This record gives sequence, C-alpha cells and structure tokens, in this order.
Amino acid sequence: MITSALIQSVTASLYERSLKKIPEDTKAVLRRAQGGERSDTARQTLTIMLKSADASEEKDHLICSDVGIPVYAIKVGTGVRFEGAVRQAIVDGFAQLAAQIQPPILRMVTNPLTHERSHAGKDMPIVSFDLVDGSDVLEIVCAPKAMGSGRWEALETFVYPSLETIEAYVLDVVMKAGSQPCPPIVVGVGIGGTFDHAARMAKQQVLRPFGQTNPEPILAAMESRLLDAINAMGFGPMGTGGDTTAMAVHIDYAASHGFMPVAVALNCWINRRTGARIRNDGSVEWFE
Repeated sequence: MITSALIQSVTASLYERSLKKIPEDTKAVLRRAQGGERSDTARQTLTIMLKSADASEEKDHLICSDVGIPVYAIKVGTGVRFEGAVRQAIVDGFAQLAAQIQPPILRMVTNPLTHERSHAGKDMPIVSFDLVDGSDVLEIVCAPKAMGSGRWEALETFVYPSLETIEAYVLDVVMKAGSQPCPPIVVGVGIGGTFDHAARMAKQQVLRPFGQTNPEPILAAMESRLLDAINAMGFGPMGTGGDTTAMAVHIDYAASHGFMPVAVALNCWINRRTGARIRNDGSVEWFE
C-alpha cells in the first residue's frame, strides 16, 4: 500500500529538491553553452549561473528567491493501491514544506481576486492526474511555476495552420518574452487537441529530458529550426546578449479538429523538475 503519509513526505521533498538543485542534464547543457559562446559577457554570465547552482546545492540554499507555486503532474498505475487520502496528502505536504523549509520561502500563492498572498489557496497545489494501464507505480513530477516564465506563456487557436504559421507563432511568443523568463530557457510546444490539452502537452514537453530525439521527423526538424532561430535572437543568458537564449525546444502534438490550438510553455534556466516513483511496497525511486 502507498500511504498518505508517504505521499505527503515525498511531495514535500520533491518541492524542496526542485528549489535547491538544478537537474544534472541542465547543468551539462549550460556547460556546453558556456564552451560554445562567442560573447565574453555571456560566457561570464553562464559561469556565474553554474557557480550559483553549485553553491546552492552545497550550502542547501535556494537557487532563486521566486519559489513559484506548487505544481505536480502525477501518473497513477492502475495496479497502485492507496491507503488514505491522496489529494489532501499533497496539500499537507506543501503546508509541511512551507512551515519547515530553511531558508524560509516567500508567500507566492496569490488570490487573483484580492491579490492576497499566502502559502495556501484555492486549488493549491495544482495537480494533474493520468492513468497508466498495466503499471503498479505512482509517478510524481514536481515543477514549480515562477513569475518569469509563467508570465510569458501563451496559447492561440488557429484554423488549419501551416507549419510555417505555427513556427512564426512560437517565435513571436519567445520574442515578446525577451529576457524576462531568465534565459537560457526551455521552450515546450503543444499542437492540436483542445485548448486545455494543448497547454498540458506544452507543459509536459518543457519537462522532457534533454537529448531525446523527437520520434516524429516533422517535429524533430521543427525543433531544430526553432532552436536555431531563437538563439539567433541574441537575448543571451539573463539578457546579457549572446548565442544562448534557449537550451532546447521540445514539441508534441495531438489529433484535433479544424481548430488547432498551439500552446507555448517556458522554463527558466533553473529548469525546475524533480520526480519520484513510489511502488506498492513503499519503496521510492528519485529521478530528475
């Protein structure tokens, strides 16, 4: 059985890990960018970013003071067995984290009607669930959403758009964002489905590990073109100019109607994502 207490503990730990450690594959991409940068200022900026990442991990400090709002994506194997509440355990886990984490985190959860800020609020944490047939694993991915990247994400619905139209829209979103999302960024794109499904695909693609070739040749080519075009914009690391505005562009699609939504999600250079797989015997496997 997977108990409520275990879910509470794991979700709290995932959030703290995401605030204090950059994924190893992200560090590797930043190091490669540092080696290939033609701009002295950009190279120095990337050096500072990497040193900051190492220092926060070594000293158990926050990488950024904007800790974002709690967001979890959960895959539930149909063979998983629960004991106790699940949704409430995630709520309690975030409350536990907010009360105990050192250094303390700022109150980022904001009521959109009153602008009152707290560590709790309606529908917080934001949680999505998927079912996985034939699995006995509960997989939880934590990806806090902060102001820099969250402010500039966008979605537009087209009617039978060409690939060129889709690419132009993605570039327009990134151009409008400029240096505000704290580049180098990860760009996730969802094409098709419905309004909500496109947005969800875009978010899932932001969290895709680096180095995976898209199995759809059309999308693989699109990812390459968009990455080159975004890096040619010249915003560079933290807006200091240079060749590295994006670390990756990841795209997915779903069948749709004649209306075809296109969603663009962004992740800042910290690329917050942590995960855990919990099995019925209570064992936990951590991953990035």
